[in-house]
Order: sequence, then structure tokens, then C-alpha cells
Amino acid sequence: MLVREVMTSPAITVRRTDPVRRAVRALYDNDITAAPVVDDSGRLAGVVSELDLLRGEFEPDPRATVLPPHAAREPAPRLVMEVMTREAATVTETTDVTTAIELMVGKRIKSLPVLRGAEIVGMVSRRDLMAMLARPDSELRAAVEAALREQYPFGPSWEVTVHDGVAELSGPPHEPADHIADLLARTVPGVVRVRHLRNPP
Repeated sequence: MLVREVMTSPAITVRRTDPVRRAVRALYDNDITAAPVVDDSGRLAGVVSELDLLRGEFEPDPRATVLPPHAAREPAPRLVMEVMTREAATVTETTDVTTAIELMVGKRIKSLPVLRGAEIVGMVSRRDLMAMLARPDSELRAAVEAALREQYPFGPSWEVTVHDGVAELSGPPHEPADHIADLLARTVPGVVRVRHLRNPP
């Protein structure tokens, strides 16, 4: 599965010079956890997350402690450029989803900007990937059948079943047709494995 098949596009972006509160509203209103930050020419300058934007935005509540509040505190960040992460991990539309997942796990981030050259074309998030895994088996079965029918109309016929995202193709052995069918079934977002159940010839 490729990133372009699961990403959210277009990406919601914020500018380096946007006030922090404007970026907060952008993330909150669009129900996203991070957004690419662009410079004046529209190129990627970094990424800003919910945690970045929360930094310094709240004063301690005096009701929570008997200690007097500190009189002198650092002023809250005013602009996105003050809190964003500048070295952003990115992927392309043709990056394998497994590579994107490894990046998210390794860097402990929830989403990645998707680039086409220098252009930001989308964002791929853990929520996007979860949405693919949450597709019902009946929907996946119909999508696999459609892929086989449309991309391999003159191939053998297979009986398709899907259980918990695992597609099973049943029929007499046909090599190399089975290999082609296997590849086509794997392109369906949400299919996690493909198995062939051989019927007697």
C-alpha cells in the first residue's frame, strides 16, 4: 500500500508568521493533531503539533496550590515559528506505508507531511492508517473483486473472501496468474495479507 492511497489531501497548512492562537484554531477546527508550516514562498518550513502549540499557553491556576504564583515568567510564544519543529520528517506519495509507520514509531510522531518534489500534497497520520484497518471485510472483499475485474479482466476467476483484513483467493492453481492476482489484491487499502486457497484441479 502506498502513502497516496491513505493520505489526507489537501493538507491543512499554517504559516511561520501565524499567531499561535490561529494555528490552534486551524488544528482544532479541522480535527488534526499536526500541520505543515510553510514559509512565505509556500515551501515546507517545519511541522507544528498540538503539544508545540500548548507550550506556554496556560498559567498555573492559583487554586491548585498553596504556593504563591511566580511573578516573573517567560512570555508565551506569539508566533508559530517560535514553537514549530524545523527538521520535519517527510514522505512522498509513492512511499510504502510500512516505511511511513516505521518513521512514526521511530520518531514518536503522529503524522507526516507528504511531498511531491517541494510541493506539499497531503498529510498521512496514524488516524488515516487506522481508518484503512477499520474498513469492514465486506467492503474490502468488494474492492478486491473490483480490482481483479478491472485490472485483470481476462484472468481466471477467483472466489474472494476476507477475514479481519486477510484476503483469501480460492480457485484452481494458475501460475503466474495467481501472482498477478496477489499483487492486485495487496493494492487494496486495508488488505493486510493475501492467501491462496488451492482447489483441486
